[in-house]
Amino acid sequence: MADNGQGAGDELVHRECLSPNCNERTLPISMLVIHYTEMENAAVAIDRLCDPEAQVSAHYLISEEGEVTRLVPEEKRAWHAGQSYWRGHKDVNSASIGIELDHPGHALGYREFTDAQFEALVPLVARIVKEHDIPRANVIGHSDVAPARKIDPGELFPWDRLAEYGLCLAKPEQLEKGDPFDNDAAFYLALERFGYDITDGHKAVEAFQRRWRPERIDGVIDLQIRAILFQLLLDRDRGVTR
Repeated sequence: MADNGQGAGDELVHRECLSPNCNERTLPISMLVIHYTEMENAAVAIDRLCDPEAQVSAHYLISEEGEVTRLVPEEKRAWHAGQSYWRGHKDVNSASIGIELDHPGHALGYREFTDAQFEALVPLVARIVKEHDIPRANVIGHSDVAPARKIDPGELFPWDRLAEYGLCLAKPEQLEKGDPFDNDAAFYLALERFGYDITDGHKAVEAFQRRWRPERIDGVIDLQIRAILFQLLLDRDRGVTR
């Protein structure tokens, strides 16, 4: 672990604390995955992300105070997603950049993300998606790529605010009328088509709700989430979203 105490001339990075937990990519960068640390504070999280025995890392960590620490250079494959899947990719680590948000998580007292943290996140995400031409649909949460294992960054992460900057997909405002899917099996197939791993169907539905209807997460396929998924797929097929 090397800590030079500064961001190596990067205006968006306050310090660099390089982790040994990385290797070479085998895929071009096409996604960005947002996590929370679920640890006591940023210092504890950085120690773990730089511990060779932990075998986990991320490219960046943003403290609740808005300090950005680079842990792994973007050209390297950080070990943040674990066993995961998104839109046909099983090696999400190779295809993504991972950002950890300093946060107690559900285990240690789930709460709103701080404004300072969000204000540091926005320009960093903006630069990453521009430099790597990452589609908005591929700016996602850990729970999206690992629905059976993970629930971060959780229902309080402000995806709507991030969408206002054009940095992720917004929740559809207008929904097509009627029930778009004949049965649950049709919904699962559509959910897989959108990008999710549906091996654990109930958890996949929960992950979809956590992202698109966070006010009620119950794993139940109801008319509202069927309509939301149908609209997301319609918008993608029409070229409205990318």
